[in-house]
Amino acid sequence: MTQTDLPPAAQRALAEAEARRKVALAAAPLPKELGGRDGPEPVRYGDWEKKGLAVDF
Repeated sequence: MTQTDLPPAAQRALAEAEARRKVALAAAPLPKELGGRDGPEPVRYGDWEKKGLAVDF
């Protein structure tokens, strides 16, 4: 199935997603957080742990 075989709404969604990707790549990177946590971003990976207490989002 090619992109032209998709319904018009799906084609618009793909075009909008591509436009958002281009804007995101062109944007300046976020500054480094000072005093932040080590390791992976806790919001992105689900759990936040601090002083032995875990909070699941």
